[in-house]
Amino acid sequence: MLIERADVIVTSPGRNFVTLKITTDDGVVGYGDGTLNGRELAVASYLTDHVVPLLIGRDAHAIEDTWQYLYRGAYWRRGPVTMAAIAAVDTALWDIKAKVAGLPLYQLLGGASRERCLVYGHASGKDIPELFDSVRQHLEEGFRAIRIQTGVPGLDSVYGVASSAAASIGDDTRYDYEPARRSALPAEENWDTRAYLRHVPSVFEAVRGEFGEDIALLHDAHHRLTPIQAAKLGKSLEPYDLFWLEDVTPAENQEALRWVRHHTTTPLAIGEVFNSVWDYQHLIREQLIDYVRSPITHAGGISSVRRIMDYAAMYQVKSGMHGPTDVSPVGLAAAVHLGTALHNFGIQEYMVHSEQTRAVFGPTYEFAGGGLRPGEEPGLGIHFDEELAAQHPYERAYLPVNRLQDGTVHDW
Repeated sequence: MLIERADVIVTSPGRNFVTLKITTDDGVVGYGDGTLNGRELAVASYLTDHVVPLLIGRDAHAIEDTWQYLYRGAYWRRGPVTMAAIAAVDTALWDIKAKVAGLPLYQLLGGASRERCLVYGHASGKDIPELFDSVRQHLEEGFRAIRIQTGVPGLDSVYGVASSAAASIGDDTRYDYEPARRSALPAEENWDTRAYLRHVPSVFEAVRGEFGEDIALLHDAHHRLTPIQAAKLGKSLEPYDLFWLEDVTPAENQEALRWVRHHTTTPLAIGEVFNSVWDYQHLIREQLIDYVRSPITHAGGISSVRRIMDYAAMYQVKSGMHGPTDVSPVGLAAAVHLGTALHNFGIQEYMVHSEQTRAVFGPTYEFAGGGLRPGEEPGLGIHFDEELAAQHPYERAYLPVNRLQDGTVHDW
């Protein structure tokens, strides 16, 4: 079964997405997600100009050979653009293979290890009362694990807070939390680490006091802390029994995680900006983290993330795949299928896509009992509407840039 066509589709139903559609010579279609927030057109060009010409005429069933051909054959390896492009191809080929087999994809990955994949939602508020309202809403919707983000006194915009100025998509509308703003230049936020470190423990004390001990609580520091600051935060949050503390310090400095690990027992999650198993080699082997954050979309596809998780399983490290709204329903469907099959699955991030997005992609995964279940139809369970997608053209959008109070550019 040979690849006859490969089409790159860029659409913006609420935000920008890059989708790869591969068609075989007998008419089977598979979809892959190549979205890279704020750099979507770089992946679209990489696919259109460099990858698609290599796919035509290849055996659609030769997934591993195609993965290695695209990874090793380019000579310049890794990086988010390359790995997002490879992920799009890999996921689309798995979708095709499962459709030909007549099975939902998770069955080809070893079958179900669980009934559903535990997910966490995003509760946020500019202050404690607004945060409480958001937590209640998530509990009413059925979430059993919730990420907690809140405004910091003195700062106008804070990462992860839907009601902050930075959460606007550009026309003052938003759904959940979409940080990429449609504008000619990136928005600029300001940051004060000392104010943040003083405020966050009081937030979790208030949440535990209001909602009790049963909810799994998570928090994202978003790479903004030095090692000693990260260690201080982890230790200060120990009384509140977090499910995890995410991205406490820039992941490039992997020795920093050893320092953090020695000072706190709060579980650590990292890696949403990682894109290969090599990024995790030291962190997993030294057991400096508890959860792997890479999404299928940015880390080379199902084949690649499965390799990462097989390595992680040797050290009792679990999955916690990134699942923001800039991972399309194709990428989320792939994550749910893989998460259903993985023995060392931990949790899946779940930001609910907009109605516009769901209408274009037609996903069949279902949220129930605090988790996601993949659809039972063959393949990924995606029904992509190309005519509807064409009604939502690309609109330039950038993630924010972060500065300290004195104007120094800081990690966002």
